[in-house]
Amino acid sequence: MTPLLLIRHSQTSWNAQNRIQGKSDIALNDAGRAMAKKWVLPEEFNQFDWVSSPLKRAIETARILGHEPKIQAELTEMSWGQWEGENWRALQARLGKTIMKTYGADSLDFCPPDGESPRDLQARLSPWLNNLQVPTIGITHKGIMQAIYSLASGWDMSGKAPVKFHHGYAYLFNVQDGVPSLARMNIPLIIE
Repeated sequence: MTPLLLIRHSQTSWNAQNRIQGKSDIALNDAGRAMAKKWVLPEEFNQFDWVSSPLKRAIETARILGHEPKIQAELTEMSWGQWEGENWRALQARLGKTIMKTYGADSLDFCPPDGESPRDLQARLSPWLNNLQVPTIGITHKGIMQAIYSLASGWDMSGKAPVKFHHGYAYLFNVQDGVPSLARMNIPLIIE
């Protein structure tokens, strides 16, 4: 089994405004930079290789943590298509309750207009997971983490997520033959 530790990038202005980022290349804000500077990785992970999504917010988070990551396009956040930049609550209010049914929300097939679904993410991640051979830390995004969690746990993305993927925590999976399994969730990175 190959350990895979996933860390969500630190905060951006769009996170703070509850705006959908998706593949939009938004940098960390000052609060996000200050937040990441407080993160300390547990020593047991010091020898892991570092990879990152190609988006600025993930690369900058890795660099603040003291590493120059190898860029992995597969770790790019899910595309939210036409909804990128929208405030999630305002979008729900504007589209009404039909949003959940029309776009398949609460399922692996939820797909915003011109976007990707979590099932699409899993297909994108599958070759990368199959080739994972060394203990790895991936700086990535909530959607990617949820897609891998779904593969590892069998969660079909209906209802609330059993695990919240917060800033400042790491999530450990074991990958064998391309299939992730759960190891440890919510490993704190903040040392005060």
